[in-house]
Amino acid sequence: MKPHIICHMLASLDGGLHPSRYTESPDGSRAEWSGLYEQIHNDLEGDAWIVGRVTMAEMSKAGAHPPAHAGKVERPHHFARRDAGSYAVALDASGKLHFAKPDIGGDHVVVLLGREVEDTHLAELAADGVSYVVSQTPDIDLAAMLDVLGRELGISRLLLEGGAGINGSFFAAGLVDELSLLIAPALDARAANQGVVEFGEAGLAGKMRLSLKSCQTLAHGLVQLRYAVSPG
Repeated sequence: MKPHIICHMLASLDGGLHPSRYTESPDGSRAEWSGLYEQIHNDLEGDAWIVGRVTMAEMSKAGAHPPAHAGKVERPHHFARRDAGSYAVALDASGKLHFAKPDIGGDHVVVLLGREVEDTHLAELAADGVSYVVSQTPDIDLAAMLDVLGRELGISRLLLEGGAGINGSFFAAGLVDELSLLIAPALDARAANQGVVEFGEAGLAGKMRLSLKSCQTLAHGLVQLRYAVSPG
């Protein structure tokens, strides 16, 4: 069964997703915004969180190191652990992520991969103690892969915390149940950011509806908006 999915995001007033590029607040509290984001992440009590390849690459920071003798690999999935307290899930269709250890901050790593990923890459992940799920269809079926996470690992509550691409794909597929959006009192204002939408560039018109659940003013000028998400 698909986990309950909460998209949890921090954004500037003009939609920027990288706090390192935000204008500084008058009281110098920019560093506090990420701390509040993480605090709410914990309060949402997810069994796991998921990001895309680019976001996970910033955390994994490892190069390719395939084993000398790969041997037979497991498909469509391999679970190095089934008893982790929490999981760090990465969507990596082309198999470009590498890991120096099987966890991110203590959360066991699970990678969702495209069907054409090489066996040598699967062998590398398995040798590093990383779990994986390989798509059984030419295009990644997110709903099917999430069902595997729920059935095999008992993940019932998943926090979606990626960038525009992965967040938009989840919304477009009708997989998101809630949105938790933190708005920071800052601007990104890059020329390249003009016209870029936080949830991807394909458009979501007619695909979903948002119903406001709560609006809360937080410390350091942050505002949290929470919405229930339903089909359009």
